[in-house]
Amino acid sequence: MKQYEKDHIARLRPYLAECTVLLRKNGAFPLEAPCRIAAVGAGVRKTIKGGTGSGEVNSRYFVNIEDGLKAAGFEVMSGGWSDAYEIYENAARKEFVEEIKAKAKKENINAIAASMGAVMRQPEYEIALAYNCDAAIYVVSRISGEGNDRLNEKGDYALTDSEVRDILALDEAYDKFMLVINAGGPVDLTPVMSVGNILVLSQLGVETGAALADILLGRAYPSGKLATTWASADSCCSVGTFGDIDDTYYTEGIYVGYRWFDSARIEPLFPFGWGLGYTDFALEAGDVTVDGPEVRVSIRVTNTGSFIGKEAPQVYVSCPSERMDREVKTLAGFAKTGELAPGESENVTISFDMKDLAAYDESIHSWILEKGDYIVLTGADSRNITACAALRLPEDKVVRGSQNYFGRTSENDWKNSTERQYSADGLKVIMLDPGKLADTRPEGRTEAGFEDVLEGLTDKELATLGVGAFDAKKILPSVIGDSGFTVPGAAGESANILEDKGIHRITMADGPAGVRIAREYYEDRKGKHSVQAAGLESMQEMMPAPMRILAGRKPKVPEGAKVFEQYCTAIPIATAIAQSFNTDFARICGDIVGTEMEMFGVDLWLAPALNIHRNVLCGRNFEYYSEDPVISGKFAAAITQGVQAHPGRGTTIKHFAANNQETNRYASNSVISERAIREIYLKGFGICIRESDPMALMTSYNLINGQHTSESRALTQEILRKEFGFDGLVMTDWVIGHEVMIVKGSKYTVPDAALVAAAGGSLFMPGRRKDLKEILDGIKKGKVSREQLIANAGWIMRVNERLGR
Repeated sequence: MKQYEKDHIARLRPYLAECTVLLRKNGAFPLEAPCRIAAVGAGVRKTIKGGTGSGEVNSRYFVNIEDGLKAAGFEVMSGGWSDAYEIYENAARKEFVEEIKAKAKKENINAIAASMGAVMRQPEYEIALAYNCDAAIYVVSRISGEGNDRLNEKGDYALTDSEVRDILALDEAYDKFMLVINAGGPVDLTPVMSVGNILVLSQLGVETGAALADILLGRAYPSGKLATTWASADSCCSVGTFGDIDDTYYTEGIYVGYRWFDSARIEPLFPFGWGLGYTDFALEAGDVTVDGPEVRVSIRVTNTGSFIGKEAPQVYVSCPSERMDREVKTLAGFAKTGELAPGESENVTISFDMKDLAAYDESIHSWILEKGDYIVLTGADSRNITACAALRLPEDKVVRGSQNYFGRTSENDWKNSTERQYSADGLKVIMLDPGKLADTRPEGRTEAGFEDVLEGLTDKELATLGVGAFDAKKILPSVIGDSGFTVPGAAGESANILEDKGIHRITMADGPAGVRIAREYYEDRKGKHSVQAAGLESMQEMMPAPMRILAGRKPKVPEGAKVFEQYCTAIPIATAIAQSFNTDFARICGDIVGTEMEMFGVDLWLAPALNIHRNVLCGRNFEYYSEDPVISGKFAAAITQGVQAHPGRGTTIKHFAANNQETNRYASNSVISERAIREIYLKGFGICIRESDPMALMTSYNLINGQHTSESRALTQEILRKEFGFDGLVMTDWVIGHEVMIVKGSKYTVPDAALVAAAGGSLFMPGRRKDLKEILDGIKKGKVSREQLIANAGWIMRVNERLGR
């Protein structure tokens, strides 16, 4: 290992336990010392460090739970169980491959595309549990990834009968038993809610197994909070649709996650913000003060238990709802304490801006704060909260005007019929001054400048700048985001045809669980060449035999050529980072990524991703932070701040917007109201942009109300630039031959490169001859103007300037 790898892992290790969530406890843990342990479950040996797809990171090593326990001094007595389970898993894998091939044939899509992110359900099994041990754990493991959604079936969202049987048996047999969830998202734990100790380990990157050993022994302690509600399958929101091939209806409106459970009066298994520790805490609300639009809430946190720990107090607000239909409460802010010893206290102050509580009123196309009482609530999670003050607004206040752009009102969205649960009775009332609540931020700009340089370019040069760099000799484009030239394994780069005029190539690498580039490469007079296989290892079994051989073949290193390494650090998945409720840790993760970008020559990281956990079955939720836009925006901003603290390195926030399912992801249409998209799905992007100024943004594959997001000028210019003040370049997601990946009979097709350029998209990625031709033809047909191409290229130059070129 190189020193940077050791340094980065050492920086991550103390924070990993903060990303884990203790759902239930009975005092049996932590253990006093390493002991004989029965470690059962698929995730013991086949531990998952992160999801599949762009989130995969080529780290040098990975510690699974079995090895992590052994390294910590445990005597693992259940190796035979894992040996036996592998036989069941291998048989299930063969059936799964045939299932995917049959699905691809039926839907007339490529088998490789059908396999991307596809979930293999964990199999039923019959393996004896006969161990004479001091403690036991059962590890439920689930994987997901881009390209397919999870399944509400046993072995995925639901537990298998075998898992339930053995979890309950171990819980009965051992006083010291812990159920461990090694998954990127929720699992329905309804059948095992009697278990006394349940830990959401999540997927923590390189040292996942070591982190669990630390927690079991009390060398570290869980202090995370759920960033997404955990619930039984039948209690999750069924309003609206999910997973439809063509049109997915978001008729639940603003009622996503805890907003739904609160308003529908449904008790989840574990609410948003929930998380225990080895110790206990008492929270006492202090002063609530107002300074213009800023509200500050003081909370005293005291460790009342007998173990060290950290707490994450949260502030919610219940808003008036006479004029506007509103959720029961909304998260306004949160904090993370330092480490508190038993009996120790800390005063934290959580601030928020009243303007951020405004609702979007479609009837007057404006953001409005309704007159009435805004009840401030504090607590340790979204259900265990106490009212501490009322902020009284004497009149309706328009915070900011806008326009309706999306052509669909919230008239038919689900409405909250719950009577308001909180009042000002007995609370301190603080009067708000409406005159201090207007949004005074200036409107952003839609042009970057540099016209003097760009006016002299030919139409072909401008069109070439608008398409990612591509190898015209390649017969087939990459399907895995490996289209870079200067950094082996990079996802792509912009054209380098005008270096002499200051328009330099911009190299981009995937994320968001670290920098995703090739492990090794060699260099010759023709350039740099990856030494690893094509990157399709996980899909090889889906391919015809000749293609399978080619995909698995590593490039031959010429005799005498030197091989260079590019091992990168796998940080925790985004959901795990958000569960820490610690934005300082997120900045550390960003700093690690920025350092490795500098080392390996990556300019833009294609992350962070901050789409909303609208449905727990979305296959890509592990890449996203939360069901709540405040959490999503704050953590994406912190990650960006960490990366961009490195001069010449930038982030690319994604996927803009309403990218909430993977089923037919290249051509699915999100049918959504103006209000819902603004309050839930765009809000986090606005927070991230205002707080961290990311250099780039990636649009999403999906359509919104019948128009591809990348072709929507309303999204990329009116809202993104003018309202949010975005000052970077806009690129598409990787549109690579996806015509063959769209489900047979799909209503929609892929975006048109000319229309993307007309909407203000600077880069159509990763770039093909076909895309260049579309733009050139678009100029002739009047689809896109030369002036718009100049404006688009200006943003490339603007980012070059920000990169220090």
